[in-house]
Amino acid sequence: MMKETGMRVLHVGKFYPPFPGGMENFMGDLLPALERRGVTTAALVHHHEFGKRMNSARDREERIDRVSSYGNFLYTPVSPGFPLALRRAIRAFRPHILHLHVPNTSAFWVMAIPAAARIPWVVQWQSDIVRSVFDRRLAVAYNLYRPLEQRLLGRAAVIVSSSLRYLESSEPLSPWRGKCRVVPLGIDGNRLCRPDREQVRWAEEAVWHRGCARILSIGRLTYYKGHEILIQAASLMPDVHVVIVGQGDRKKHLKQRIAALGLERRVTLQGFVPDHQIRALLATCDMFCLPSIERTEAFGLVILEAMGYEKPVVASDVEGSGMGWIVRHGETGFLVPPGNPRAMADALRFLTGNPDVRRRMSRAALERFDADFHIDRVAREIHAMYEDVLSSRET
Repeated sequence: MMKETGMRVLHVGKFYPPFPGGMENFMGDLLPALERRGVTTAALVHHHEFGKRMNSARDREERIDRVSSYGNFLYTPVSPGFPLALRRAIRAFRPHILHLHVPNTSAFWVMAIPAAARIPWVVQWQSDIVRSVFDRRLAVAYNLYRPLEQRLLGRAAVIVSSSLRYLESSEPLSPWRGKCRVVPLGIDGNRLCRPDREQVRWAEEAVWHRGCARILSIGRLTYYKGHEILIQAASLMPDVHVVIVGQGDRKKHLKQRIAALGLERRVTLQGFVPDHQIRALLATCDMFCLPSIERTEAFGLVILEAMGYEKPVVASDVEGSGMGWIVRHGETGFLVPPGNPRAMADALRFLTGNPDVRRRMSRAALERFDADFHIDRVAREIHAMYEDVLSSRET
């Protein structure tokens, strides 16, 4: 472990592992990577088990404070105790920098707390609030959200975007591009350990159907993930088994869609799966698919996990999303037009029928992961950014 630098950074996020999600997994890998660089970190997040107040011994040891929340409203945790917890965290931890992971309405409390205003803010811009055509409530809510969002960005020292492609397409970031930096998201490759024999046997015998091409998708069952498109694509492909891992509000709808298409033998909604079983599914699938349909999918961190397991990826080429930058079309996988089940089926069918291409793309995917997306590289860039922020405050 590196010597402590004396720098303390408080991260303010939505949730934290073991809550599953790309934003959460990124935080869960980033904080230990920063610690390895000598940065002392703490995190203030919402508790993912609604109504729960206690933090575990491991949370206390790792300085993770989970604030009680009482459900979600428009994908936002309801947590009336968050501002008081933020005041307490600042007073106890005395951070040099606040690293705010947004979108997260609770991060707006930094603008109402005098102690927070005296600390420089780094804003980790995970995604825009997209005026979705699939959930029109968000368009109405954004009219209230935008003034606070813009005020937060205006007072930030630095704004971090995960890809140049997303930055250039982001309307909310356009007034602030002079203070934006592009640092890709990353994950800890050491977390992607190979499953043991028992875990592989579970995947082979309890999940995957024999004699079929194995297509895996992982993601919350929510409107922008596009699982309906993958289900429709499966209806166009014989001899495949699609496994979708995740929970969410679209589960009932997706089950009905699978039944209506008669795909119960070809598509499985696996629900929540613990990390060790996710590793087994990633290790034993033939290819990975992320069918998201709009820019709410800003990056697609789960694609990195698939690449770390040497899997070719078929993803939607959503305009402005980082997915189209991560996946190199024809090299590490294929990009298809969003919302087009036939194009998705064609790409998946081609990979299914060409094992030599799959093997070539698998090798290229792992090489790209190792070169560009390991969390230690990301932490190095973010640490240097912290130092720039603090040095500019001193001059």
